[in-house]
Amino acid sequence: MSTMTSTGSTGGPAPAESAYPQAGRGRGLRLSGMNWLVWRQHRAAYWTLLATAAITVALMLYGRQQMVTYLDGYGWPDLKSGWEEKFNRTPLSMAGQLLGYAPILIGVFLGAPLLAGDLEGGTAKLVNAQSTSRVRWLATKLGVTALVVAVSTAAASAVFTWWWSPVKSSQYALDWSDGNAFDSSGPVPVALTLFTVVGGIAIGMLLRRTLLSIVVTFGFAVVVQMVWSHFRMSLGDVITVTTNGVGGDNFPKLPDGAYAVDQSYLTASGDLIGYGSCNEPTDKAANACLEKAQVVGWNVEYIPISQMSSMQWLGASILLALTAGIAAFVILWGRKRLV
Repeated sequence: MSTMTSTGSTGGPAPAESAYPQAGRGRGLRLSGMNWLVWRQHRAAYWTLLATAAITVALMLYGRQQMVTYLDGYGWPDLKSGWEEKFNRTPLSMAGQLLGYAPILIGVFLGAPLLAGDLEGGTAKLVNAQSTSRVRWLATKLGVTALVVAVSTAAASAVFTWWWSPVKSSQYALDWSDGNAFDSSGPVPVALTLFTVVGGIAIGMLLRRTLLSIVVTFGFAVVVQMVWSHFRMSLGDVITVTTNGVGGDNFPKLPDGAYAVDQSYLTASGDLIGYGSCNEPTDKAANACLEKAQVVGWNVEYIPISQMSSMQWLGASILLALTAGIAAFVILWGRKRLV
C-alpha cells in the first residue's frame, strides 16, 4: 500500500512529509527547501569548483613548504644577501597566473549558465508555477552560488598570500604591483570573481541562451580584467620626493618594494620635464642640456608597498558594491520579467 494511503495507529491517514526536508536527510549537506533544490540542481558545478579549490590549495601549501625550506638556508626570516640568485620564482608566478584566470573561468562556466540554462530549458516556468516566489528563487540562486564562490576563492587567496609573504618585499620574487600578486592575494580574488560571476548571471538572464551567454560573459570578463588592471594602481596615494642635484648619488632612494609611478627632472622654476629630455649621446652634451633647462634636481613619484593592503580593500569594496548593485538588478528585473 502507498505511504500516502496507509493508515497510522489511530486509523487515519498518515501525514505526508515535505519532499525537500526528506531529501535533505541523506548524506552530505543537510539542506532543505529552496536551498536544497538549488544545491541539487547545480551540485556538479559547485563540487567541481570546491574540489578544484582544494587541489589548488594543496599544491600551494606544498609550494610554500618547498620555498621555506630553501629560504631556511639563508637565515629566514632574516634573509641574508644572495638568496635571490638561485630562488625559483616560477611556481609562485604560475600560481598567481592561475588565480588571475579564476574570475574569467568561473564567471563563464558557472555564472553565465546559471539562469540562462533555466530560461532556455523551461525550468524557470516550472518554478514560476509553484508556490515559491521568483524573488526567493533568485535570491537563493545568487546566495548559494556567491557563498560557494567566496569560500573557494577566499581559501585559495589566503594560502597564496601566506605563500608569498616571506618574499613579498622583493620585486625579484614577484612584483606586488603586477596582477599576478595584487589580484591573487588579499580580498581582490574574491571580489573580482564575485563581480564576474554575478555579471555573468545577469547576462544570462537577459540573453536567455546558454551558449550566447557564455560567449558574451567571456568578453565581459576580459574587459573587466583590462579595466581593473588599468585602474589598479590609481587606488594608492602617490608620494613625491625631490632632490637637489641630478648626479647619480643624488637620485632619491626609494623604500624596498616601492612602485615608481614616474620620474622627471625638476627645474628652478618648479616645472617638470621628462627624464628623456636630455638623453644625449655624451655626458658633456647631457650636462649642457640640463644646464640650459635649469634643472636643479629629481622629482620622483612612487607608491610604497605598505599601501598594498589598503589599496586591495578599497578596490575590493568598490567591486563588491558593484556586485551588490548587479545582484539587486537581477532580483528586481526577474521579479516581473523573468518568464
